[in-house]
Amino acid sequence: MPGSDPNLDPENQQPDNAYDLSEEDDDDDVLEDDDDDDEEDEDEDVWFEPATPREVKLKMEALVRRMLTGPVSIHVHDVIIEGNTKTKRYIIEAEASESLKKATTMQELLQASNAVNSRLKSLGLFDSVMITLDSGPPEIPGSANVVIEVEEARNRLSGEIGAYVKDEARSSSVEGSIRYKNLLGYGDLWDGSLAYGFDHSAEVSAGLYLPRLKALVAPMTARVYLLTQDWLNFSSCNERSVGLSLGLFSNRYNNLEYNLAWRTLTDSSQVSSSSVRSQLGYNLVSSLKYTLKIDRRNSLVRPTQGYAFVYKTQIGGLAPDSHSFRFLRQEFDLRFAIPLGFYNAALNFGISSGVIFPWGKGFLNKSTSPPEKFFLGGNLSPICALGGPKALWGFKTRGLIPCEPKSPVDNETAKALGSDSLGGDLAVTALADLSFDIPSRWFREKGIHAHVFACAGNVAKLTGNVYQTFSIQKFKESFKSSVGVGIVIPTSLFRMELNYCYILKKFDHDHAKAGFWLTFSRPT
Repeated sequence: MPGSDPNLDPENQQPDNAYDLSEEDDDDDVLEDDDDDDEEDEDEDVWFEPATPREVKLKMEALVRRMLTGPVSIHVHDVIIEGNTKTKRYIIEAEASESLKKATTMQELLQASNAVNSRLKSLGLFDSVMITLDSGPPEIPGSANVVIEVEEARNRLSGEIGAYVKDEARSSSVEGSIRYKNLLGYGDLWDGSLAYGFDHSAEVSAGLYLPRLKALVAPMTARVYLLTQDWLNFSSCNERSVGLSLGLFSNRYNNLEYNLAWRTLTDSSQVSSSSVRSQLGYNLVSSLKYTLKIDRRNSLVRPTQGYAFVYKTQIGGLAPDSHSFRFLRQEFDLRFAIPLGFYNAALNFGISSGVIFPWGKGFLNKSTSPPEKFFLGGNLSPICALGGPKALWGFKTRGLIPCEPKSPVDNETAKALGSDSLGGDLAVTALADLSFDIPSRWFREKGIHAHVFACAGNVAKLTGNVYQTFSIQKFKESFKSSVGVGIVIPTSLFRMELNYCYILKKFDHDHAKAGFWLTFSRPT
């Protein structure tokens, strides 16, 4: 064309904000309508990838100004997934597409992208997750594409060993586990574990975790296990269970699971009490358990502010079998942490309770199976034992009455044998714990702190017509209690406490000890 510079790039003739998403104008139209389209272009050009660093700076500044002044409308046209060589596409879509496409403004899209990034990383399938925004089709004004680029984990095999706390055993344990990720490409997690408890319990289990699939509204878990527990020193029986646990529904606050187990109770010592002997043999446990958990505390190991609430309900006897144990179990636990404003001090206090009762024909005369009853005490900290009445400082495993004398072979051995801990159908515990920093920089940096504590609790039997003579006043008067001081050493795996406990109140058959205690507890 006469008068034009042949070395001038036509794209560089355009102003910095001359792109139009709704139509493809030629260079002459852009120059003619520059004044009319200036405001429109400023709103829309931020979606295009700029050609020069100067355009990047101008467009980012324009976008930031608009986002500071108000919502920036946007429409997510498509979600593009890249880098998934093993993982099925819809596994990523299930965590991302719905929330991203709901965004109607730039601000909402950025928030949704951050949430999706966190959810994808929490699956444990990817070493890195990157989410970027790109311009949508030119014929759709104000549209954008979201590009999710993942890098799948190179090392899918992992393992760990540590000290843990299991609710069922009500004691500390050492557990080793091995995991393999994404074997089938469905985000599946396979694991096997072996655990040995300080109360002579042992468990071998294998499990499978599947994230949310097309036909599922929540992740699903399945676990098979073989559990043995030695209660000879406490209740003159051994427990052996083979079972299956299915996680039916789970989200941030709710969990629903089904348990099916074939359980056998035996007495190799042949000296069990009459109450324990009546429960020996095998039975089928088929139960549905629902858990509501809300934990707003700032730490699980050392909470200094917030609250937590746990409610559990479980119904057993869902299988049409005469050996199926029928019961209804309810538990709740409430905790509060109040900061005091000096030395990082905080007051933790809580109360928990539980009740279990058989149901079915003649349930008033039936007794509860020992493994389902409540037992207080054990080598764990009440601070970490969230989820129902479990622990009391200074009391040994299954250390509280009710109890019943064992059946001796002759009268000479009757006193030496002692009694069987029967557990209770009703349990209540309460605790108060004052934690504070030690005035030493080295201790503060390591998180090591001191605490002063007090706790109380009691269990009672209700089944077998005992409820007819139950008295709330007697139940309150028979509460056991202890106080103490100690040093707390928190780690990434557990909370270790070295405490000195003083028993304020106990009865003859209670197993409690005043003195030094060392406990290892993992938050539950």
